[in-house]
Amino acid sequence: MLNKQTIARDWLTRYTGMPLSEFGDYVLLTNFREYVRRFAERFGSTVHGDDRPMQASTNSAGLTIVNFGIGSPNAATIMDLLTAYEPKGVLFLGKCGGLKDSTEIGHFILPIGAIRGEGTSDDYLPPLVPALPSFKLHKFVSQKLVEHGLEYRTGVVHTTNRRVWEHDQAFKEQLREYSTIAIDMETATIFAVGHRNHIARGALLLVSDLPMTPEGVKTSRSDAAVSRDWSSVHLDIGIESLTEIDEKGEAIKHFRY
Repeated sequence: MLNKQTIARDWLTRYTGMPLSEFGDYVLLTNFREYVRRFAERFGSTVHGDDRPMQASTNSAGLTIVNFGIGSPNAATIMDLLTAYEPKGVLFLGKCGGLKDSTEIGHFILPIGAIRGEGTSDDYLPPLVPALPSFKLHKFVSQKLVEHGLEYRTGVVHTTNRRVWEHDQAFKEQLREYSTIAIDMETATIFAVGHRNHIARGALLLVSDLPMTPEGVKTSRSDAAVSRDWSSVHLDIGIESLTEIDEKGEAIKHFRY
């Protein structure tokens, strides 16, 4: 009988094309192939997986970045596959829709928790278990944001499997009742599956649209503008945070109960 780690070791290399020995202690997760390309150009590292479902690269300092795709099933998959070698910490660099008047395009959000509206996480934890990040990892990322003078917010994110919902007034009213600060498609899954797999995890989300108003709904043009103006900073904060956390941060060991 194959155990989970044996399968994960085979599948992680199969999905990314990167040898298991090249994965680093800390991992940046993203939905964007462009982030992997920029990372590799910055450090002169190799991009693996151009012909695979996921792309990955590791720099000389042992920091890995993986583009796992979009949506909660893919998020669960990569968090399962990382059990192949149990990294010290994982930080998701994603985009989200701002749901509050206090959130603006270009702001960053460090979620204190996420509503598990995607359903995928129900395969890993009972519904009453909250989806939470690792506090000490988020604490260090927040310090980096402050050092760089960047605007950020904290709050609860709603994670959904729905992509086209902006026309649905009943769903939008439900979001208002939940009083969530933002909406995305992966954060709750990463938090829940990370908890289930004993992987320290966090998320730094970039507000890319304001979908509660018609003029704020994301378009190709508006998303390109956000990427042009903010994606480099987004990636820089992620790289700096996971590069320095061993030296300057508190231990983020995930205790087993």
